[in-house]
Amino acid sequence: MTAADEANGVPGASMLHVIGGKIRALRKDRGLTVERLGELSGVSTGIVSQVERGKANPSFSTLVQIAHGLGISIAQLIEEDGHRAPVVRRQERRRIDGHGIAENDGGVYELLTPDLNGALEATWVETPPGYDSSETPYRHNGEEFGLILSGAKDVYLDGVRHHLEAGDSIRYASTIPHWYVNSGDETCVAVWVITPPTW
Repeated sequence: MTAADEANGVPGASMLHVIGGKIRALRKDRGLTVERLGELSGVSTGIVSQVERGKANPSFSTLVQIAHGLGISIAQLIEEDGHRAPVVRRQERRRIDGHGIAENDGGVYELLTPDLNGALEATWVETPPGYDSSETPYRHNGEEFGLILSGAKDVYLDGVRHHLEAGDSIRYASTIPHWYVNSGDETCVAVWVITPPTW
């Protein structure tokens, strides 16, 4: 990569790492696998993987294709805006779908952290009366912390029930099989923090 290349808009090595990280975060935010992003963008899986890891030197047209696959403009992908703003406004929360969450399970999951590049992820969770995830227990590396803001929720850790109401909180190792039930008559609103990010 030469100075002339950078002057002509071709990303330098450090910028390629930034762009790769941004592509990876955006792909995960959208619930896409590397393979699916490759299909949507018309770029091979191998190239997408290399770009995400900052190992490739993609052409501008390849970046345009990947941006299209992510549903964003090329400007959003390559702009050097430093770090994402630390504040997430209520109306700007990103909805989380997929990634181990049962489709149409009735819950609402919104990301409270600006991205998934940090050491933790915080999620706004709303689960309606009758919500029950016992058929698909979660188990993964890391640790979780939950705080009930309103309503009530039963958190099961390896089959042991912990009943939480507004103001109650819980912390546990995510390696323990866990699931959630809302046996009350109102929607439970909670904030859940997971480290490291699982999405």
